[in-house]
Amino acid sequence: MSDQATGASHRPAPVHTHPDEVSVLTALSAVSDPVRIELIRELASSPDWTRSCGSFDVPVGKAAKSHHFTVLRGAGLLEQRDEGPKRVNRLRREEFDARFPGLLDLILRADSIT
Repeated sequence: MSDQATGASHRPAPVHTHPDEVSVLTALSAVSDPVRIELIRELASSPDWTRSCGSFDVPVGKAAKSHHFTVLRGAGLLEQRDEGPKRVNRLRREEFDARFPGLLDLILRADSIT
């Protein structure tokens, strides 16, 4: 039976970095981009695992959006999993807050970085 018939995906599973393995410079670099800030803010206001990558309305193409998700995963901010043809997301708020207390709170403030 083919991969298409079984629903199997050809893309590899996402690789995740735990926030405990992230340096402060990596974390700050990940949150320094306006598109990534918007992704973080939208995830923070959504229940876990309800947002697919394609559901975010940011002003970049598909390849750039994929890059931004990769950076956020590499900084320990994001966890992803595949559900059928979609890749869904979860903000790793509790884990990231334990590693970098207060950083996400600053990013999520309406009057902060815009």
